[in-house]
Amino acid sequence: MTKLMTSLLVVASVFASAHAAQATEAEFLKSLQGNWSGKGTVKVRADSKPMNVTCTFASDTTDASLSLDGKCRALAVFSRAISADLKTTGGNYRGSYVGAGTGTAGLNGSRSGNSINLGIKWAKEVNGDRVAQMTIEKMGENGMRLTTTDQHPETGASIVTSQITLTR
Repeated sequence: MTKLMTSLLVVASVFASAHAAQATEAEFLKSLQGNWSGKGTVKVRADSKPMNVTCTFASDTTDASLSLDGKCRALAVFSRAISADLKTTGGNYRGSYVGAGTGTAGLNGSRSGNSINLGIKWAKEVNGDRVAQMTIEKMGENGMRLTTTDQHPETGASIVTSQITLTR
């Protein structure tokens, strides 16, 4: 009888932990809701100089999804619509990203603390391959940072291809 009670308590605590994790995920996503604006840098190619950009984003969330829609501008040289749509199931994130000028890219990853860490699979080759990484990081109550990194096609070194810091 004691073994049965112990087993039931273990099963109940596993279910309770799973429910708490989902609630935490929903709260995290909700904390990203709103209108965001900020500045950062974007490199069009691995060897190009970073361009200073100004960006605005609207973020819509549900308990299991995040949708970022925005635009970044660099003087009269550059203006691009950017969007990311993510759905989460059991702590895993999947979705799509548009903004690199190569078509719709696939996103896949998970959250660690205040960051959603995603692998990117580009629709076409970018910087010598079709993979990169994106991090969506919650910074304090009203801050968010979007960072994209890639590997330099010649050296293999990790390079930041975009980093945008936003506030609401």
